[in-house]
Amino acid sequence: MLKLLKQIAVVGIKSEAPPRPDPNLRVTGERLKDEILRVFGGSLAIRHVDAGSCNGCELEIHMLNNAYYNLEGLGIKFVASPRHADMLLVTGPVSRNMETALKRTFVAVPDPKLVVAVGDCGCTGGVFGESYASCGRVANVIPVDVAVPGCPPTPVALMQGILAAIATKRPG
Repeated sequence: MLKLLKQIAVVGIKSEAPPRPDPNLRVTGERLKDEILRVFGGSLAIRHVDAGSCNGCELEIHMLNNAYYNLEGLGIKFVASPRHADMLLVTGPVSRNMETALKRTFVAVPDPKLVVAVGDCGCTGGVFGESYASCGRVANVIPVDVAVPGCPPTPVALMQGILAAIATKRPG
């Protein structure tokens, strides 16, 4: 034990340097906030649905709520009920067990609604494709407005996908 403590004292703390601020993220964030204000009057409520993913996309979605990306500061929040949502964020290939639940969630979101398919599995079915256990991509089950590819997509790509979905929406 003493040898280990001695080595720690000699070497010191080794870790990665913190990431540098991304100027592209700031532009995206400002555009996102302006679009949300224009279309939704100040805030966007997202209901996330895991339709059968490996949770890689969920980890990136959770990063959107940390202090670095600060989605709440842009007026975007995640809600528990589809009845309070403006957008569905769907991850994973749609498993047969989740098909009915996803359709019911889609119906429960008030009109007009947006749907964003996240990750390669949500966009194309990924390595799972269509089979006895999988319906494949999200668009095979419900209409999709924007697809964000990647395995998993980065938080910036997710923000850009949300921005793209909002840009297609017109008030009225």
